[in-house]
Amino acid sequence: MELHLHRLDYTQVGVTSQKTMRLLPALGKKSTQKVAIADHDGVVTCFGMKKGEAVTYDCLFQPVFKTLPGTKVARMDLGGAVGTPQEKIFVRGFTKKGKQFLTFEANLTESINALHVSGADLFVCASYIYNHYCDCKDQDYFLSGDKINDITCLSSEKLPHLIPVLACQDRVLRVLQFPALHLFWNFLIKMEAREEVLYGTTDGKIGLVQIGDCDAATKWEIGNEKRKGGILCIDTYDIIGDGVNDILVGRDDGTVEVYGFDSSREPTLRFEHVLTESVTSIQGGCVGKESYDEVLTATYTGWVTGLTSEPQRAEAIQGDEVRMTKETQSKIEALSAELEQLQVKVLQGREQYQQSSQSSTAVSAVPVFSINDKFTLCQDDASYSLTLEVPTAIDNLLLQSDVPIDLLDVDKNSAVVSFSECDSEQPNGNFLLATYRCQANTTRLELKVRSIEGQYGTLQAYVTPRLQPKTCQVRQYHIKPLSLHQRTHSIDPDRPMNQLSLVGQFSFAEIHSWVVFCLPEVPEKTPAGESVTFYFHNTFLGTQIEATYCKGEGHFKSDNISTISILRDVLSKEATKKKINLNISYDINDDSVSHTLRMIHPKLEYQLLLAKKVQLIDALKELQVHEGNADFLIPEYRSILDESANLLEEYKKQPAHLDRLYGMITDLLIDKFKFKGKN
Repeated sequence: MELHLHRLDYTQVGVTSQKTMRLLPALGKKSTQKVAIADHDGVVTCFGMKKGEAVTYDCLFQPVFKTLPGTKVARMDLGGAVGTPQEKIFVRGFTKKGKQFLTFEANLTESINALHVSGADLFVCASYIYNHYCDCKDQDYFLSGDKINDITCLSSEKLPHLIPVLACQDRVLRVLQFPALHLFWNFLIKMEAREEVLYGTTDGKIGLVQIGDCDAATKWEIGNEKRKGGILCIDTYDIIGDGVNDILVGRDDGTVEVYGFDSSREPTLRFEHVLTESVTSIQGGCVGKESYDEVLTATYTGWVTGLTSEPQRAEAIQGDEVRMTKETQSKIEALSAELEQLQVKVLQGREQYQQSSQSSTAVSAVPVFSINDKFTLCQDDASYSLTLEVPTAIDNLLLQSDVPIDLLDVDKNSAVVSFSECDSEQPNGNFLLATYRCQANTTRLELKVRSIEGQYGTLQAYVTPRLQPKTCQVRQYHIKPLSLHQRTHSIDPDRPMNQLSLVGQFSFAEIHSWVVFCLPEVPEKTPAGESVTFYFHNTFLGTQIEATYCKGEGHFKSDNISTISILRDVLSKEATKKKINLNISYDINDDSVSHTLRMIHPKLEYQLLLAKKVQLIDALKELQVHEGNADFLIPEYRSILDESANLLEEYKKQPAHLDRLYGMITDLLIDKFKFKGKN
């Protein structure tokens, strides 16, 4: 079944966080619903559709209430008594008419970033702490081992009480007061059925987990082969109208998707639309017109946009004239009147600015703007994705790095890049200076970089928007010594492993801080307990690390001797800074070297073959032009000609890939003999 939805921009509020827009329950079947949305200025706005009004930005919605600015709102949820419509707005506790019915101070020292309401039960989460309140009284709490990103609750007639489920940064769904804990990707969750949890991940995957009495199992998972953005919001709503709830998905690259279910109960993509900003909230309901369902979205800069199922009327055309309906004429007249009012306001604002800037008491004020940035490791191609989003248009971006990194091509990036010469030999010298000049109205920029393990430092991004007076903000991203490693939940115990052991007068917190410095995706907070074990795998080669440490002792195992060498150098350097003496010992397995070479070999072979094919393309094309066709070529060469565009694109996206592999083999040789005491 095909799905046709048409875009309609409704209104704009301030900059928004994830899941800060909700649709209030409809008063009747298929009647329009009110929209509640909160922004970073702390303003909670609720509005509904005016009946019989022309569609304009200012006149489209009938405001119900709007609160005064306050603390930034990071999450919104709806609540109410069990069995009644959930129409109470929880950010600070408002009724649907804007009356504040509830306020109390939670005993949390950190900001609340996740929220779930059910009846008298309020579940809130800060970075690492979960708290449960009932009738505003503290019931229980939980200290998570890693950051909490989202929360939902399982409810069923079989269950004596609500079962909280936490989605954490370490790719774990933590089921509280439940005997089972299963491991899945992190970031965003939504309760789909009584004991099923729908989840989305930062690398763009969507899945459904069924939680049983003693275990959990993945019912299905949709991959991200097209490398779209990460999942920021999920909702379920029957937008197709077949009686089965569909899955509505919003991604950080602006993609909006609708997945329906076929007879085999497997989700299928039915609709896709791309906005220019990241989608922070998504809801299904009836907003614009009665009896017409739509997908309502909120973006980072506060745009509220609907994808409505209402069919677009085609105007009648007679000759060169277009006959418009009265409704269309009234819309155009209202838009024209609104445009004139806006033009008058702009002129008045310019005159006031000119007068104030020329006065003797004028003070230059630096414009303040927020940046929504993300620096994440992509498992598919072992690169880091840097996304920067600004509420206004970006003028230019300067990238500066004090460590060697490669800039990779990104299809979505339309900015013009230029490189400046660097002198890396100087103290505090640069290895990279690149400037991106953005086209008009570019508010989001996506870049990809690849680092070299063992070389660590800082990547800095200087963001300059199109604002007057000119201003710039700097964002820093740490390139870690083992930057291409990613946390995992298990490793292959049968591989030949090398071991590095440290013994010294250091605390649990100190050695944990050293591990945080060396490896990505390790929680900054020191784990509870006396010891901890983390597992990692290398996204480029597939090698692995097991790190086990406690107070005064640390053991690190890896099947790559170069990884052990990097750990030894960095950990000893960090200990020296603290003036801590370390007793370092290691156990080297010679079989691990040939094992690592076997893992490098297929990648090396593939890249050599790719380089060879790319070298032949120009010569083969010249032969084809000279002979008039390519029929005389052997099948291998004809295949190269047919796939030339894809081969060139792949080769262009992987600069210095062969050099990286050569470098790894060289490092392996040097490190092998270094541990034997030979140069």
